[in-house]
Amino acid sequence: MSKQPEKKTKPVSYQYDAIIIGTGPGGEGTAMKLSKNNKKVAVIERHKSVGGGCVHWGTIPSKALRHSVSRYIEYKANPLFSLNERSSRLTFPDILGHASSVIADQSNMRSGFYDRNRVDLYKGNASFVDQHTIDVKRPDGTSDRITAKTIVIATGSRPYRPPEVDFTHSRIYDSDTILGLEHDPQRVLIYGAGVIGCEYASIFKGLGAKVDLVNTRDRLLAFMDAEISDSLSYHFWNSGIVIRHNEEFERIETREDCVVMHLKSGKRVQVDCILFANGRTGNTDTLNLEAVGLKADGRGQLRVNEMYQTDIDNIYAVGDVIGYPSLASAAYDQGRIAADAITTGNCDEKLIKDIPAGIYTIPEMSSVGKTEQELTAAKIPYEVGRAQFKHLARAQIAGTQVGSLKILFHTETKEVLGVHCFGERASEIVHIGQAIMEQKGEGNTIDYFVNTTFNYPTMAEAYRVAALNGLNRMFK
Repeated sequence: MSKQPEKKTKPVSYQYDAIIIGTGPGGEGTAMKLSKNNKKVAVIERHKSVGGGCVHWGTIPSKALRHSVSRYIEYKANPLFSLNERSSRLTFPDILGHASSVIADQSNMRSGFYDRNRVDLYKGNASFVDQHTIDVKRPDGTSDRITAKTIVIATGSRPYRPPEVDFTHSRIYDSDTILGLEHDPQRVLIYGAGVIGCEYASIFKGLGAKVDLVNTRDRLLAFMDAEISDSLSYHFWNSGIVIRHNEEFERIETREDCVVMHLKSGKRVQVDCILFANGRTGNTDTLNLEAVGLKADGRGQLRVNEMYQTDIDNIYAVGDVIGYPSLASAAYDQGRIAADAITTGNCDEKLIKDIPAGIYTIPEMSSVGKTEQELTAAKIPYEVGRAQFKHLARAQIAGTQVGSLKILFHTETKEVLGVHCFGERASEIVHIGQAIMEQKGEGNTIDYFVNTTFNYPTMAEAYRVAALNGLNRMFK
């Protein structure tokens, strides 16, 4: 009996090596790295232009608004200028124009990235057919069906909307829809005192509105170093923002000319509009995850391993849709790491240990490394070096004297363990400390700031002042 020849399995042919759903920082980082690795890549974007929530509703617009308000505050406070308050007052719609131009510039620039790297862009809503096939439904009702060996979910997140709140009312907003605010509210209530809530509290207060900030917890931004978050609390209080800690809403009463929030404590607050900024939800509900056997958690987020691989081995997820740290900068790096894992089958690269936090309130807050509370709990011996901005020539020249820099370092090795900053340009200043913390051996000690020469006058000089302050406190 002759032996039958073995049948050869025909290799599966896909249109693309990878499909990325979403063009925010996570999707962009993945797509660019895969393209550079000579992979054939497609991206899907459901909105009219690329950039995701980061460019269109989140990071870019809120920071552009914050910049305009900050400059407005500086202008009014500068004794060189004599302003008529009535004629000089800015409104929220006034400053939206600047934000809109920045959004357009950012989106156009990022669109060019995809063009130059020969990444195919599909416009429409994506949903899974199977683990290698995506259906893209265009706005006109037609659809494309595309296939790939690997699929990356980078769909981001959106503001959480409690079902009992009527977001169709013209005076109730979330952090996305607030960018469509057309009137000039005199009193604003912000529900949720996280990063987004605190940033918008600064913006509205800077425009002259009365602001009530309702915090469901007992302090602002508890993940930050206590002294830094306390500085923000004091600055808010001193500027006239009413912070209501440990409060939760019971119901919202809507009227034609105002809205009233009824709190569980029995308080009632009447305002011109409400910004609801209490949590976010991953954008996974329209992806038809059931078709591939994936299940998101109660917050719409997906579970991944260290290579950003989901429970389905050819499907990856990056960015806000996987939760912490939910930062645009981290999402981009996650995308690049996932792309390396997709290309090589393995990736030893990880996100850096100490991810900096930048909070764009007025003034800014920024932090990297351990807080005093964490070091104390871990029984790590440390000392503190401080520099007050009011003592720096550059801050005096610029008129931005509110704030300080704090360096935490080990009392025995002098290793820099944490850097915390409150004040104008804090999110820029903190990176000097971060760079030193990332060094190995003796290069990451407090001595660096004493032995180097800084430009004068600069805000960076705060590091030398803080280092000398800390070393002078050392036990002799």
